[in-house]
Amino acid sequence: MTRRAWAWLAAAAALLTACTAGGGTDGHDDRAPAGRWQPRPGIAWQWQLSGTLDESVDVPIYDIDGFENDTAAVTRLHAAGRHVVCYVNAGAWESFRPDADDFPTDLLGRGDGWDGERWLDIRALGRLRPLMAARLDMCRKKGFDAVEPDLLDGYANTTGFPLTADDQLAYNRMIAGLAHDRGLAVALKNDLAQVPALLADFDFSVDEQCAQYGECERLTPFVDAGKAVFHVEYDLRTDQFCPATRKLGFSSMRKRLALDAWRDPC
Repeated sequence: MTRRAWAWLAAAAALLTACTAGGGTDGHDDRAPAGRWQPRPGIAWQWQLSGTLDESVDVPIYDIDGFENDTAAVTRLHAAGRHVVCYVNAGAWESFRPDADDFPTDLLGRGDGWDGERWLDIRALGRLRPLMAARLDMCRKKGFDAVEPDLLDGYANTTGFPLTADDQLAYNRMIAGLAHDRGLAVALKNDLAQVPALLADFDFSVDEQCAQYGECERLTPFVDAGKAVFHVEYDLRTDQFCPATRKLGFSSMRKRLALDAWRDPC
């Protein structure tokens, strides 16, 4: 089951791709008010978190794993005219990461459905701040332009901790602030229920399966604000979601769950 599906099921239990708008022909000239890179609605992208990095996809934005890719890979993508987004997990501990031993064991909750991962107690802002800052320092030092912090919706899942919506807002704003302090644009990953509250804090959105769950309209505030919505579906065919998400201005594609190099864009 996908991260997106886990969040949706838990919450339910508890309660013009390839073309751009904005400054440049490929979206590279746009800047947020603070001077950060600002991806605009409709810009094409690639999302690859597994397998050998395929650098040949002709799109202006790559979203790749921050730990698994080195400075040289980011530099090559930049040389090819691309902006690069750094994927890191912000909501769960990962046993396979080099910083795994830095996380206090009392902050590790239930498994999140992925091998070697456990939810974090995001209420511990002071203790998690330096750990997440170190991850974002890594992204900055490698030359990334932006960060995609995953699992920003623990409050809607069974984490082992009594997390509230307010806890999530505070944590997500902390992550956004850490990214901005380092000159990085930052994505709100899923967490659709809090889009209205967090829109001003985040520079773009990364969403999984909003079409499958009938929730894409909840992301339109990003497009209305001139901020990209990077969207994927796993189970639907492109003809089942592309017409609708194209009208909404999303950057949509179908991907395999493994998030390897394969893509089927709208």
